[in-house]
Amino acid sequence: MLGGMSRIFTTSFASVYPHYVTKVEKKGRTKAELDQVIEWLTGFDESALAAHLAAGTTFEDFFADARLNPHASSITGVVCGVRVEDIDDPLMQKIRYLDKLVDELARGKAMVKILRA
Repeated sequence: MLGGMSRIFTTSFASVYPHYVTKVEKKGRTKAELDQVIEWLTGFDESALAAHLAAGTTFEDFFADARLNPHASSITGVVCGVRVEDIDDPLMQKIRYLDKLVDELARGKAMVKILRA
């Protein structure tokens, strides 16, 4: 199981991003809203995000370069059967934070709530 877990670290963010877009757009949300959520979590504005997508940055390097939002620790709940607040590995936790925010966006949660304002 552990080997499978760490494979996401070396996966390019660009290869997963279209799945996030599809997931939120199927539920009537927009790519712009998704990008806003990603910016809130990582500090990457539109041009920084575009650069990471173009470069094929791995999740590991993507989050290494991020300025994680100080309120990220208020992201709680279950993703893929695991409580995000209980994840020991810091990188896996950041990836799951992102998954959780994408889930909340897709579920129609208000942006102000997603962004922990």
